Amino acid sequence: MNSKLFGLLSALLIGVILTGCGSGEDRAARKNIQINGSDTEVNLVQSLAETYMDKNPNVRIAVTGGGSGTGIAAIINGQTDIANSSRSMRESELEQARQRGIEPFPIIFATDGLAIITHESNPVESLTIEQISKIYRGEITNWKDLDGPDMTITLYGRQSNSGTYIYFREHIVKADYSARMRNMNGTAQIVEAIRSDRSGIGYVGIGYIADSEGNVISMINVVDVAADDKSPAVSPLDPENVMSSAYPISRPLYQYTNGMPEGDMLEFLRWELSEEGQKVVAQSGYYPVNEDYMQQNRELGIIE
Repeated sequence: MNSKLFGLLSALLIGVILTGCGSGEDRAARKNIQINGSDTEVNLVQSLAETYMDKNPNVRIAVTGGGSGTGIAAIINGQTDIANSSRSMRESELEQARQRGIEPFPIIFATDGLAIITHESNPVESLTIEQISKIYRGEITNWKDLDGPDMTITLYGRQSNSGTYIYFREHIVKADYSARMRNMNGTAQIVEAIRSDRSGIGYVGIGYIADSEGNVISMINVVDVAADDKSPAVSPLDPENVMSSAYPISRPLYQYTNGMPEGDMLEFLRWELSEEGQKVVAQSGYYPVNEDYMQQNRELGIIE
Protein backbone atom coordinates (compact mmCIF):
# COMPACT_ATOMS: atom_id res chain seq x y z
CA MET A 1 0.00 0.00 0.00
CA ASN A 2 1.24 3.50 -0.80
CA SER A 3 2.82 4.94 2.35
CA LYS A 4 1.00 8.26 2.00
CA LEU A 5 -2.34 6.48 1.57
CA PHE A 6 -1.58 4.26 4.55
CA GLY A 7 -0.75 7.31 6.64
CA LEU A 8 -3.99 9.03 5.62
CA LEU A 9 -6.11 5.98 6.42
CA SER A 10 -4.39 5.57 9.76
CA ALA A 11 -5.04 9.19 10.66
CA LEU A 12 -8.72 8.85 9.71
CA LEU A 13 -9.05 5.66 11.75
CA ILE A 14 -7.46 7.27 14.80
CA GLY A 15 -9.77 10.27 14.34
CA VAL A 16 -12.84 8.03 14.27
CA ILE A 17 -11.69 6.18 17.39
CA LEU A 18 -10.96 9.39 19.26
CA THR A 19 -14.27 10.91 18.18
CA GLY A 20 -16.09 7.80 19.34
CA CYS A 21 -14.32 7.86 22.68
CA GLY A 22 -15.07 11.55 23.06
CA SER A 23 -18.75 10.98 22.32
CA GLY A 24 -18.85 8.20 24.89
CA GLU A 25 -17.30 10.43 27.49
CA ASP A 26 -19.76 13.20 26.61
CA ARG A 27 -22.66 10.79 26.96
CA ALA A 28 -21.34 9.56 30.29
CA ALA A 29 -21.04 13.16 31.48
CA ARG A 30 -24.63 13.93 30.60
CA LYS A 31 -27.27 13.60 33.31
CA ASN A 32 -30.59 12.19 32.08
CA ILE A 33 -33.89 13.06 33.75
CA GLN A 34 -37.13 11.37 32.68
CA ILE A 35 -40.41 13.23 33.26
CA ASN A 36 -43.87 12.04 32.27
CA GLY A 37 -47.53 12.37 33.17
CA SER A 38 -50.03 15.22 33.03
CA ASP A 39 -51.25 16.35 29.63
CA THR A 40 -52.06 19.74 31.16
CA GLU A 41 -48.42 20.17 32.17
CA VAL A 42 -46.56 18.54 29.27
CA ASN A 43 -46.08 21.66 27.10
CA LEU A 44 -45.22 23.80 30.11
CA VAL A 45 -42.63 21.35 31.43
CA GLN A 46 -41.19 20.90 27.93
CA SER A 47 -40.62 24.66 27.76
CA LEU A 48 -39.01 24.63 31.20
CA ALA A 49 -36.80 21.68 30.26
CA GLU A 50 -35.67 23.23 26.98
CA THR A 51 -34.74 26.52 28.65
CA TYR A 52 -32.86 24.68 31.40
CA MET A 53 -30.98 22.43 28.96
CA ASP A 54 -29.88 25.47 26.95
CA LYS A 55 -28.15 26.71 30.10
CA ASN A 56 -26.99 23.27 31.26
CA PRO A 57 -25.89 21.31 28.17
CA ASN A 58 -24.73 18.27 30.17
CA VAL A 59 -28.28 17.65 31.42
CA ARG A 60 -30.79 15.86 29.20
CA ILE A 61 -34.46 16.04 30.17
CA ALA A 62 -37.07 13.94 28.33
CA VAL A 63 -40.70 15.01 28.81
CA THR A 64 -43.72 12.94 27.76
CA GLY A 65 -47.45 13.15 28.50
CA GLY A 66 -50.10 10.48 28.82
CA GLY A 67 -52.08 11.88 31.73
CA SER A 68 -51.52 12.35 35.45
CA GLY A 69 -52.49 8.75 36.14
CA THR A 70 -49.76 7.59 33.79
CA GLY A 71 -47.16 9.72 35.55
CA ILE A 72 -48.26 8.63 39.01
CA ALA A 73 -48.19 4.96 37.99
CA ALA A 74 -44.69 5.48 36.58
CA ILE A 75 -43.35 6.97 39.83
CA ILE A 76 -45.00 4.19 41.86
CA ASN A 77 -43.40 1.58 39.60
CA GLY A 78 -40.00 3.25 39.59
CA GLN A 79 -40.20 3.97 35.86
CA THR A 80 -39.70 7.74 35.87
CA ASP A 81 -37.69 10.34 37.76
CA ILE A 82 -40.44 12.97 37.97
CA ALA A 83 -44.19 12.52 37.62
CA ASN A 84 -46.22 15.47 36.37
CA SER A 85 -49.68 15.58 37.94
CA SER A 86 -52.44 18.16 37.76
CA ARG A 87 -53.89 16.73 40.97
CA SER A 88 -52.54 15.58 44.30
CA MET A 89 -51.94 11.87 44.75
CA ARG A 90 -54.72 9.91 46.42
CA GLU A 91 -54.13 8.17 49.73
CA SER A 92 -54.56 4.80 48.00
CA GLU A 93 -51.82 5.74 45.53
CA LEU A 94 -49.52 6.91 48.32
CA GLU A 95 -50.07 3.63 50.16
CA GLN A 96 -49.40 1.59 47.02
CA ALA A 97 -46.18 3.54 46.51
CA ARG A 98 -45.00 2.93 50.07
CA GLN A 99 -45.68 -0.78 49.73
CA ARG A 100 -43.22 -0.77 46.84
CA GLY A 101 -40.59 1.19 48.73
CA ILE A 102 -41.40 4.48 47.00
CA GLU A 103 -41.83 7.70 49.01
CA PRO A 104 -43.66 10.25 46.83
CA PHE A 105 -42.31 13.75 47.38
CA PRO A 106 -44.58 16.61 46.15
CA ILE A 107 -43.39 19.85 44.56
CA ILE A 108 -45.84 22.59 43.52
CA PHE A 109 -44.21 24.37 40.58
CA ALA A 110 -47.04 26.33 38.90
CA THR A 111 -50.66 27.43 39.25
CA ASP A 112 -53.46 26.76 36.78
CA GLY A 113 -56.80 28.43 36.24
CA LEU A 114 -58.90 25.64 34.77
CA ALA A 115 -60.82 27.45 32.03
CA ILE A 116 -64.37 26.74 30.92
CA ILE A 117 -64.53 27.31 27.19
CA THR A 118 -67.24 27.57 24.55
CA HIS A 119 -67.37 28.50 20.88
CA GLU A 120 -66.83 32.22 20.29
CA SER A 121 -70.38 32.52 18.87
CA ASN A 122 -71.96 31.42 22.16
CA PRO A 123 -73.40 34.51 23.93
CA VAL A 124 -73.31 32.95 27.44
CA GLU A 125 -70.57 34.95 29.17
CA SER A 126 -70.68 33.60 32.73
CA LEU A 127 -71.70 30.53 34.73
CA THR A 128 -71.78 29.55 38.38
CA ILE A 129 -70.07 26.45 39.70
CA GLU A 130 -73.49 24.91 40.31
CA GLN A 131 -74.56 25.54 36.71
CA ILE A 132 -71.34 23.98 35.41
CA SER A 133 -71.90 21.01 37.70
CA LYS A 134 -75.44 20.52 36.41
CA ILE A 135 -74.25 20.74 32.81
CA TYR A 136 -71.68 18.01 33.33
CA ARG A 137 -74.06 15.85 35.37
CA GLY A 138 -76.50 16.04 32.47
CA GLU A 139 -79.17 17.99 34.36
CA ILE A 140 -78.91 21.06 32.11
CA THR A 141 -78.87 19.95 28.49
CA ASN A 142 -79.81 23.02 26.43
CA TRP A 143 -78.14 26.44 26.23
CA LYS A 144 -81.56 28.13 26.27
CA ASP A 145 -81.86 27.19 29.97
CA LEU A 146 -78.82 29.44 30.55
CA ASP A 147 -80.15 32.39 28.50
CA GLY A 148 -78.31 31.12 25.45
CA PRO A 149 -79.47 29.83 22.07
CA ASP A 150 -81.82 26.89 21.66
CA MET A 151 -79.10 24.27 21.16
CA THR A 152 -78.41 20.96 22.85
CA ILE A 153 -75.18 21.28 24.85
CA THR A 154 -72.32 19.08 23.68
CA LEU A 155 -70.04 18.07 26.55
CA TYR A 156 -66.30 17.62 26.11
CA GLY A 157 -63.97 16.29 28.77
CA ARG A 158 -60.85 14.21 29.31
CA GLN A 159 -60.34 10.47 29.66
CA SER A 160 -60.31 8.88 33.11
CA ASN A 161 -56.50 8.64 33.36
CA SER A 162 -56.34 12.44 33.30
CA GLY A 163 -55.73 14.34 36.54
CA THR A 164 -57.92 17.12 35.17
CA TYR A 165 -60.77 14.63 34.62
CA ILE A 166 -60.52 13.56 38.26
CA TYR A 167 -60.03 17.07 39.66
CA PHE A 168 -63.02 18.43 37.75
CA ARG A 169 -65.23 15.51 38.74
CA GLU A 170 -64.31 15.71 42.44
CA HIS A 171 -64.24 19.49 42.89
CA ILE A 172 -66.78 20.79 40.37
CA VAL A 173 -69.19 18.08 39.20
CA LYS A 174 -69.20 16.26 42.57
CA ALA A 175 -70.93 13.31 40.92
CA ASP A 176 -70.48 11.04 37.93
CA TYR A 177 -70.16 12.71 34.56
CA SER A 178 -73.07 12.54 32.16
CA ALA A 179 -72.87 9.52 29.86
CA ARG A 180 -73.18 12.04 27.01
CA MET A 181 -69.75 13.56 27.68
CA ARG A 182 -67.24 12.98 24.91
CA ASN A 183 -63.97 11.82 26.45
CA MET A 184 -61.06 13.30 24.51
CA ASN A 185 -57.51 11.94 24.44
CA GLY A 186 -55.90 15.25 25.31
CA THR A 187 -56.52 18.89 26.16
CA ALA A 188 -55.60 20.05 22.67
CA GLN A 189 -58.34 17.80 21.27
CA ILE A 190 -60.92 19.48 23.52
CA VAL A 191 -59.81 22.90 22.30
CA GLU A 192 -60.05 21.90 18.64
CA ALA A 193 -63.46 20.30 19.18
CA ILE A 194 -64.86 23.47 20.76
CA ARG A 195 -63.47 25.64 17.96
CA SER A 196 -65.62 23.73 15.48
CA ASP A 197 -68.72 23.07 17.64
CA ARG A 198 -71.05 26.00 18.33
CA SER A 199 -72.89 24.00 20.98
CA GLY A 200 -69.84 22.71 22.82
CA ILE A 201 -68.42 23.29 26.29
CA GLY A 202 -65.12 22.04 27.66
CA TYR A 203 -62.62 22.43 30.51
CA VAL A 204 -58.92 23.01 29.78
CA GLY A 205 -55.75 24.25 31.42
CA ILE A 206 -55.33 27.99 30.86
CA GLY A 207 -52.02 27.55 29.06
CA TYR A 208 -53.74 25.81 26.15
CA ILE A 209 -55.93 28.74 25.17
CA ALA A 210 -54.16 31.93 26.30
CA ASP A 211 -50.68 33.42 26.08
CA SER A 212 -48.78 35.33 28.78
CA GLU A 213 -50.62 38.53 27.83
CA GLY A 214 -54.03 36.90 28.29
CA ASN A 215 -54.74 36.81 24.57
CA VAL A 216 -57.11 33.96 23.71
CA ILE A 217 -56.75 31.83 20.57
CA SER A 218 -59.31 32.35 17.83
CA MET A 219 -62.83 30.92 17.89
CA ILE A 220 -62.76 30.34 21.67
CA ASN A 221 -64.75 32.08 24.39
CA VAL A 222 -63.50 31.83 27.97
CA VAL A 223 -66.44 31.85 30.36
CA ASP A 224 -66.29 33.88 33.58
CA VAL A 225 -67.06 31.71 36.61
CA ALA A 226 -68.74 32.57 39.92
CA ALA A 227 -68.41 30.50 43.10
CA ASP A 228 -72.18 30.81 43.62
CA ASP A 229 -75.11 33.00 42.58
CA LYS A 230 -74.19 35.61 45.20
CA SER A 231 -70.56 35.97 44.10
CA PRO A 232 -69.16 37.90 41.15
CA ALA A 233 -68.14 35.96 38.08
CA VAL A 234 -64.43 36.38 37.36
CA SER A 235 -62.10 35.43 34.55
CA PRO A 236 -59.11 33.07 34.73
CA LEU A 237 -57.37 35.35 32.21
CA ASP A 238 -56.55 37.79 35.02
CA PRO A 239 -53.52 36.40 36.91
CA GLU A 240 -54.58 38.03 40.15
CA ASN A 241 -57.91 36.18 40.10
CA VAL A 242 -56.11 32.85 39.85
CA MET A 243 -53.20 33.60 42.21
CA SER A 244 -55.59 34.83 44.93
CA SER A 245 -58.06 31.96 44.32
CA ALA A 246 -60.80 34.50 43.56
CA TYR A 247 -61.31 32.42 40.43
CA PRO A 248 -63.05 29.34 41.88
CA ILE A 249 -61.35 26.73 39.66
CA SER A 250 -57.74 27.56 40.55
CA ARG A 251 -55.44 24.67 41.36
CA PRO A 252 -51.76 23.92 42.03
CA LEU A 253 -49.77 21.88 39.52
CA TYR A 254 -47.59 19.12 41.00
CA GLN A 255 -44.45 17.19 40.28
CA TYR A 256 -43.62 14.07 42.29
CA THR A 257 -40.25 12.45 42.89
CA ASN A 258 -39.25 9.36 44.86
CA GLY A 259 -38.08 10.90 48.10
CA MET A 260 -36.25 14.20 48.45
CA PRO A 261 -34.63 14.85 45.05
CA GLU A 262 -30.87 15.14 44.85
CA GLY A 263 -28.15 16.23 42.43
CA ASP A 264 -29.15 17.40 38.97
CA MET A 265 -32.82 16.63 39.56
CA LEU A 266 -32.86 18.87 42.64
CA GLU A 267 -31.06 21.63 40.77
CA PHE A 268 -33.63 21.49 37.95
CA LEU A 269 -36.59 21.58 40.34
CA ARG A 270 -35.07 24.48 42.26
CA TRP A 271 -34.50 26.32 39.00
CA GLU A 272 -38.18 25.84 38.08
CA LEU A 273 -39.09 27.63 41.32
CA SER A 274 -36.55 30.40 40.81
CA GLU A 275 -37.46 33.80 39.40
CA GLU A 276 -36.14 32.71 36.02
CA GLY A 277 -38.09 29.45 36.03
CA GLN A 278 -41.31 31.11 37.15
CA LYS A 279 -40.90 33.62 34.32
CA VAL A 280 -40.95 30.69 31.87
CA VAL A 281 -44.12 29.44 33.60
CA ALA A 282 -45.78 32.83 32.99
CA GLN A 283 -44.55 32.99 29.41
CA SER A 284 -46.14 29.57 28.80
CA GLY A 285 -49.57 30.94 29.71
CA TYR A 286 -49.74 29.51 33.24
CA TYR A 287 -49.28 31.33 36.54
CA PRO A 288 -46.42 31.32 39.06
CA VAL A 289 -46.60 29.59 42.41
CA ASN A 290 -48.30 31.85 44.97
CA GLU A 291 -46.72 32.54 48.35
CA ASP A 292 -48.77 29.90 50.20
CA TYR A 293 -47.65 27.14 47.84
CA MET A 294 -44.09 28.46 47.80
CA GLN A 295 -44.07 28.25 51.60
CA GLN A 296 -45.11 24.59 51.35
CA ASN A 297 -42.10 24.01 49.12
CA ARG A 298 -39.85 25.74 51.67
CA GLU A 299 -41.19 23.65 54.54
CA LEU A 300 -40.40 20.49 52.56
CA GLY A 301 -36.86 21.74 52.01
CA ILE A 302 -37.00 21.92 48.24
CA ILE A 303 -36.02 25.60 48.42
CA GLU A 304 -34.65 27.80 51.18
